[in-house]
Amino acid sequence: MNNTVEIIPFSQDLKEHIKVLNIAWLEKYFKVEEKDKITLSNPQEEIIDKGGLIFYARYNNEIIGTVSLLKTDDSTFELSKMAVSDKAQGLGVGNKLLDYCVNIAEEKGIKTLFLYSNTILLPAIHLYRKFGFVEIPLEAGVYERADIKMEKKIS
Repeated sequence: MNNTVEIIPFSQDLKEHIKVLNIAWLEKYFKVEEKDKITLSNPQEEIIDKGGLIFYARYNNEIIGTVSLLKTDDSTFELSKMAVSDKAQGLGVGNKLLDYCVNIAEEKGIKTLFLYSNTILLPAIHLYRKFGFVEIPLEAGVYERADIKMEKKIS
């Protein structure tokens, strides 16, 4: 029994997990937007084929979390589609996923990570700040649920 949280890359056999985890999270806090349905139903085409990355958190052979890096350009990626199963809360999964993404960004020469969130999600905002994300101006109309945009410069 492996009782540590492992971060593993996307593979076709795991593609449903990004959808299941994110839809559950979105329905709990907000609502699923059309844009979400398209991306989450076609992660290979919408994220991977466009130069993005998807990672999963695995614990006891079960997928309990996910995060994506969506490519904006060669040096800028959006940290997105991060969701952790309710039953995995308290295992530090969000922390591990974020840490992994920052390390990957450094390895790949990505200069900027940015994200959209909502200030009602206090634990998430706290986590992003802990990782060095700072608030930047939010442009209108990206996600209905977003009321904050944050970015982190990778050195």
